[in-house]
Amino acid sequence: MTALTSPLGRLRWTLTDGLTLVGRELGRLRQEPGQIVAALVFPVIMVVLFGYVFGSAITVPGGGDYREYLMPGLFAMVTFSAWLGVMTRMATDASRGVMDRFRSMPMARLAVPFGQTGADLLTGLLMLAIMVGAGLLVGWQPHRGLIPTAQAFLLMIVLRYALSWVGVYVGLAVKNDQVADAMVPLGLPFTMLSNAFVPTGGMPGWLRFLADWNPVSALTAASRELFGNPGAPSGDVAWPLAHPVTAVLLWSAALLVIFVPLSLRAYMRRGR
Repeated sequence: MTALTSPLGRLRWTLTDGLTLVGRELGRLRQEPGQIVAALVFPVIMVVLFGYVFGSAITVPGGGDYREYLMPGLFAMVTFSAWLGVMTRMATDASRGVMDRFRSMPMARLAVPFGQTGADLLTGLLMLAIMVGAGLLVGWQPHRGLIPTAQAFLLMIVLRYALSWVGVYVGLAVKNDQVADAMVPLGLPFTMLSNAFVPTGGMPGWLRFLADWNPVSALTAASRELFGNPGAPSGDVAWPLAHPVTAVLLWSAALLVIFVPLSLRAYMRRGR
């Protein structure tokens, strides 16, 4: 009991229970193969749809192959989907009484949100790996070597983890899983309002401002820069596009600082 009352003991308890819940989430995926199939097929569909259907009508700024321009944007799109999946799972567990059962068990209460975000990180890595394979098949490749490539994917992982905490908070804030499901389509406009698929230079001024300061645009620009793909920002551009790596790190830090405490407080209050 003394070990559990010390800060280190509570941290170890939370991490252990959190890993157990990560295993639960992964086990739930095995019981619902439809979600696994969707996760496997979705990246391939996106690559084919945008790369071959829309790519024929879009000119890359400065020249270059559109599919190489596209892939960093698709990586950013998959990264941004983190908060939507976590939101849905948190709302579903809360509305169906699963969290109440967790609270009746001798487990660390904070393990639930940590477990959800940890499980999403693993599934996100799987989706990125699938999309990398699809990109390589259609001709995309990084050109700046192993270290910049690893840095680009590390940025995606960091931002995805930060976004997953947004999903925890929103999932706890909505009333039930039906409301969460209805909010999922709202993620698409946020992703599309960026430089992920088309240059922002042709947008109206106010719309371009929103797109340039969108974290999806910062991650896309950072990835293009680190991969050496066409479309890397140059000239007089907004600050997040001129310093995209720094912008992604600042976005990630801000999201964690804001939403980790909010999520933990919302989770604790829900049990009262």
